[in-house]
Amino acid sequence: MQGNAARIVGAALGVLLSTGGIAGAQVQIGDKITIANADKVKDVVSPAMYWLVKHGWPMTIAETQKITLRKAFVEATEKYSPQVKLSADGLKLEGWVAGRPFPRIDIKDPQVAMKIMQNFRYAIAFDDLDLRNFDADTGPISLERPLQVERHFLVDHFRRLFYVGRLYVDPKPEIPNSEGYEYKETLHPMIEPFDLKGVGFTYYRYTDPAKQDDSWLYLPSLRRVRRLSTAQRSDALFGQDTDQDSYGGYAGALAWMDWKFLGEKEVLAAFHSEHFPVKWADGAADFAFDDKWEKRQVYIVEGVSKLPQYAFSKRVLYIDQDVYAVPYSDMYDRAGELWKIWVNNFSWRKEAFPGSPLKYDEDTPFPSAAVMVDIQLEHATKAALPSHRFPGEPGWYWHQGDKAGTTEDQFTIAELIGSGH
Repeated sequence: MQGNAARIVGAALGVLLSTGGIAGAQVQIGDKITIANADKVKDVVSPAMYWLVKHGWPMTIAETQKITLRKAFVEATEKYSPQVKLSADGLKLEGWVAGRPFPRIDIKDPQVAMKIMQNFRYAIAFDDLDLRNFDADTGPISLERPLQVERHFLVDHFRRLFYVGRLYVDPKPEIPNSEGYEYKETLHPMIEPFDLKGVGFTYYRYTDPAKQDDSWLYLPSLRRVRRLSTAQRSDALFGQDTDQDSYGGYAGALAWMDWKFLGEKEVLAAFHSEHFPVKWADGAADFAFDDKWEKRQVYIVEGVSKLPQYAFSKRVLYIDQDVYAVPYSDMYDRAGELWKIWVNNFSWRKEAFPGSPLKYDEDTPFPSAAVMVDIQLEHATKAALPSHRFPGEPGWYWHQGDKAGTTEDQFTIAELIGSGH
């Protein structure tokens, strides 16, 4: 298996590192990509994404659609970006208040990689988030049979509260805090499986690049809260494939990595998916979402961890040049071999579905799924955002503040423990 993966990766890397023309012009709008014609997309996906297509991941090629940035974000970018700069060591963002730090990227800039990553860091541009009622299945995959579910997970809430860059909910543009929080994040409580009921995580991220996260894991079975190190954020827990640093493509602090700009490229991305909730593929490919893919122009950036105990030798991120979202991110093991991939399924709309109880006045992100695949073990974790078990659930509650209960008291250790009981 590893030999096959190596051959696929070798072929795809030759294209990845080329700065010449795009060989993927053969991919046409309306094409249905299957195992039989997977070579059509070899030049317009990442090495790991090509491996997935060769193992059954379907793609329907659609026309590229424009994504309109939110008005307040555009205005903040115009107002504040002229005063933004990076520190000499590239780690600290100076003069930033809100919006996109660097709206114009010069690929010849010696600091281009970090500037792209700073844009990615603040690409969400929402004051708070509450993702409700999402689930995940994890198990082995193969060409012969559907994903064999080893464990099913159901999570009540994933919340994030930004203290800086706020544009919608008072106080703006910052929640005063002497501790220097960038944001707080919590995932709790877990509802299923039964043996993990009540488990939860809480993280504090700081604006100071020299300061590590404060991270806690609550285990009700042991009736204790464990502190987690930064390196442990790259570990997959509870028998599934995902790690906290891979959420969204990369969720670690920028200062934990040495970043290198690899180039620009046109790739396929699932940025305007039709189905909400997610539509999973049929048969042996049911670990994959089945939806529309379009050509997008991306930056390719490589991150090598500074932490000696970090699980991955490097991450390679494909970052959209318009919205700085990541369609997929390839990860490599300590020996430099391709290991895992995180795949996002995006859409932008004013409501999750027609008649949704929650509506927005501008196009808003509604990712319906995320998938993490361990290529070496042929093992996958697929998450539906939200779960199909909750019809009528919008799932995503962006910048709702008190209305969605995303308040500071949700991010305390006391709340972490209390919700797990």
